[in-house]
Amino acid sequence: MKITSRVFGKVEISDDRVITFKKGIIGYPQLKKFVLLYDEEKGRETIQWLQSCDEESFAMPVLDPLFVKDDYCPVVDAAILGDLQLLEMDDALVLVTVTVPKNLEEMTVNLKGPMIINVEKRKGCQVILEEESYPVKFKIYDILKKNRQKEKV
Repeated sequence: MKITSRVFGKVEISDDRVITFKKGIIGYPQLKKFVLLYDEEKGRETIQWLQSCDEESFAMPVLDPLFVKDDYCPVVDAAILGDLQLLEMDDALVLVTVTVPKNLEEMTVNLKGPMIINVEKRKGCQVILEEESYPVKFKIYDILKKNRQKEKV
């Protein structure tokens, strides 16, 4: 399949990379098919893009929450894991959405609404956590800056 991504231009996607979100994602229930795109030179240790296959103009920046909060450990209902054919959270790819405002120092991730993905079965869903300890807007600019400085050393 070929898609035109607003971030990466024209991209050839193999069917085995398509992730199905049966109920869509929050705010976009009509969007069901996605692929993860990222800059291959930088690898997955940076912002990735959850690119819709249904609506090519829709791409959402996402990030592994462990890059910015190393103790992130969301509790997800067993029924949700069952729907995704996951036995436990350790088998899931967890991503959080990134908000990038004009002032980059205000960049945040949504720790309250992670995306849970069974990579093997290519099934995903977005959940709203009941835990009060995870905010919708968790500032990450200083954390990312500090992590980059560590990489240079």
